[in-house]
Amino acid sequence: MAEKQILVAGAGGFIGGHLVADLLRRGFTNIRAVDIKPLDEWYQVHDVNNIVADLRDLAACHTACDGATEVYNLACDMGGMGFIENNRALCMISVLINTHLLIAARDAGVDRYFYASSACVYNADKQVNADVVALKEEDAYPAMPEDGYGWEKLFSERMCRHFREDFGLTTRVARFHNVYGPHGTWDGGREKAPAAMCRKVIHAKETGDLQMEIWGDGKQTRSFMYIDDCLEGIRKIMASDIEEPINLGSNELVTINGLVDIVEDIAGVELQRSYNLDAPKGVNGRNSDNTKIQEYLGWEPGIRLRDGMAKTYAWIHGEYLARAEQEAPAAV
Repeated sequence: MAEKQILVAGAGGFIGGHLVADLLRRGFTNIRAVDIKPLDEWYQVHDVNNIVADLRDLAACHTACDGATEVYNLACDMGGMGFIENNRALCMISVLINTHLLIAARDAGVDRYFYASSACVYNADKQVNADVVALKEEDAYPAMPEDGYGWEKLFSERMCRHFREDFGLTTRVARFHNVYGPHGTWDGGREKAPAAMCRKVIHAKETGDLQMEIWGDGKQTRSFMYIDDCLEGIRKIMASDIEEPINLGSNELVTINGLVDIVEDIAGVELQRSYNLDAPKGVNGRNSDNTKIQEYLGWEPGIRLRDGMAKTYAWIHGEYLARAEQEAPAAV
């Protein structure tokens, strides 16, 4: 089993890099890691068959899938809400990746195909209140997903279903809910809320300017899943008989203000907060209903937000200090 060819698409990204590391830890040795970014821009680079390629191209997908037994598709153009709300066309173009990978996987006789979907597929009308009712899988319909990114994910879920029904390709789909952890984007506009809050608190503490801006009123509610839970969920779902899209997320609900409270506590600092009500903030409330994953697998993500954020903060703090040292003017 360790020798079977495994393709990780989007391996230069946050989750993809962690997935390759996890496969190596589990003893798999024949791993093909593909990403569009130059190798020096990958978040993690492992000793596997690393390939730089644009998987929006069908020919590149055929090359990537050649000889593969399992395919994990985590490749897409995405980021936090600031990126998603201002780059809808770019997010939609990612539909080419999943479409062409499915075609190539079918043609290559791939055994199993995993697609990383998102909670952004859920109907926006069910996410208007911060006091949210956790989202069940059936709440994706009638369809009204996040414009751009959410529509691409929902369409791609349907593609996976129909390739399974029409061509016999075994597909598994997980709807990720806000995955966070070390070795991810923490600045530049594509970072998500946990990393952004860590960076802002770190910057305030290191500079002595104890102020921070929060997008929205801070009362928005979310759940955040630590990367280790995400990896375990991927493993379990890929090996399961679950044919329908399923939630993969923590159900530990927190407000954005509450998330800042956690980071402040980790840092040992208290900041003065200002609220940018005109900034992108996404839906008012979103949480994962884990009833089905518990029924199917007898498991759900369980790493406490406080514990995961402590590890994430420590990594981002190290990255922040390393960058500051690199950018500091040389001594005369």
